Amino acid sequence: MRHCYVLFVIITFGFTFANVSCNSKKENKEELASEIQVEESFQRSNILIDSTAIISFYNTYPDLKKYQKETFSLYQNHNFNQVWFDDKGIVEFGNSLFSKYSNMDKEGLKVSFPYENIVEGIFNDDVENTLNQETTELMITNLYFFYADKVYNGLDTKVTTEIGWLLPRKQISYVSLLDSVMLNSKALLDNKKVLLPQYYKLRDVLVKYRNIEKKGGWNPIDLDPELKSYKPGDSAKAIGQIRERLFITGDIKNNNKSAIYDKELVEAVNHYQIRNGYKSDNLILPKHIKEMNEPIGERIKQIMVNMERCRWISPEITSSPEYVLVNIPSYNLTFIRDGKVLLKSPVVVGKTMNKTVIFSGKMSYIVFSPYWNIPTSIIKKEVKPGMAKNKDYLAQHNMEWNNGNVRQKPGKNNSLGLVKFIFPNSNNIYLHDTPSKSFFEKESRAFSHGCVRVGKARDLAITILKDDKNWTTAKIDAAMNSGKEKTYVLKNKIPVYIGYFTAWVDDEGKLNFFQDIYERDDRLAKLIFSDN
Repeated sequence: MRHCYVLFVIITFGFTFANVSCNSKKENKEELASEIQVEESFQRSNILIDSTAIISFYNTYPDLKKYQKETFSLYQNHNFNQVWFDDKGIVEFGNSLFSKYSNMDKEGLKVSFPYENIVEGIFNDDVENTLNQETTELMITNLYFFYADKVYNGLDTKVTTEIGWLLPRKQISYVSLLDSVMLNSKALLDNKKVLLPQYYKLRDVLVKYRNIEKKGGWNPIDLDPELKSYKPGDSAKAIGQIRERLFITGDIKNNNKSAIYDKELVEAVNHYQIRNGYKSDNLILPKHIKEMNEPIGERIKQIMVNMERCRWISPEITSSPEYVLVNIPSYNLTFIRDGKVLLKSPVVVGKTMNKTVIFSGKMSYIVFSPYWNIPTSIIKKEVKPGMAKNKDYLAQHNMEWNNGNVRQKPGKNNSLGLVKFIFPNSNNIYLHDTPSKSFFEKESRAFSHGCVRVGKARDLAITILKDDKNWTTAKIDAAMNSGKEKTYVLKNKIPVYIGYFTAWVDDEGKLNFFQDIYERDDRLAKLIFSDN
């Protein structure tokens, strides 16, 4: 029985936290080493725990009942041996766990264990532990499940679905995770295969911004109600305040306290504008100053909210050979292949009344010179009223009736442009080209009916089909401009993820803030900061 369990854990550990090759002698040796480690870790305690004690525990501590199933699973896997004690007392990892719990604010969380005072008695020498060893064991187990649940999982899936987050939630076994990290207590639960890499980047900048807050944050910048803009060469008290503000956040390296809008400050302002989703044009506008005046506490909250969103996504998405990411607030699309960014493109997303849905799909085919099958809602709100005013409305918009519906014929003025990228979904959302190129020059690009308009649609098609022998750039251009719809089924389906992040650390380590265009941050903040 014991041998079967060891084998089970090795298999689970191997599939979840490593890519084990059965044909590799080296990896076979590593597997054997892991088997020995796992076996030894289970032999640390021969103290049994009574299954009836587990039931009694949850009767006494009902606020932890949600972890009862995982607790039974854990001890069944360990043949009902205690896992947190050896002959010297509480194992090292138990103390590491308490240390991590005590610093959960560093994980962007404001939560408390339901029986925190009792846990304090277990680990704090200044507080008496009134529990027997069996109950102490179970309390530490539940502290672990509480920590893992809050840090690795976040809000319940039902809650995130209700607030419109339809990206698939990651699945993780906290029991298997505990077995793996106990083999290496130095990991301290910072397992990069459990959380999205972006999470750790945001956690690092959270430390930076909290340090800024401890030093007093930043002072408000005077905003003249008559101000239209500050241009290079201008002088004003507010310019000196702007310089100080940008020095605090690292947008400018030196603060010479000058009130003149000089070359060094121009570069700093441009840097600030770009990482806050603005156009870089050397001008300081009232909206930029209002943005700079956002309190440090609000920025910290924004970082924490986006750390929470990272908890919901499996880091496995980055292991796909190729995938497309769309971040709604940044109005940006990224195409990644073999871990390298091959294309970035501005996008237009749904306006407030027609929000682009947060979800994922598999791009299955590309349509060149597409028809636009106009949705019933648009026919009702726009087409029919237009037809009532103008009998030539359909002809002037290159539209036609088709089996009782209206569609727009292929061509350069088609609302879908010259190409669209389909990933079948119930939301009827897809990526597409557009003839309205001027929208991509705007800072705010929430204008669509819900689909995602791609600024570099041609480049995206070329990049996707680069290694497909059926296509060349010339053939793609011809298909896009043929005026005849042509559908091409992709040889490999490409994951497409449409997400919503208002704070994001890029590959250069630069923290970017974006406008909360759908006003989701405050609602999420209320949920996570009131969740205990």
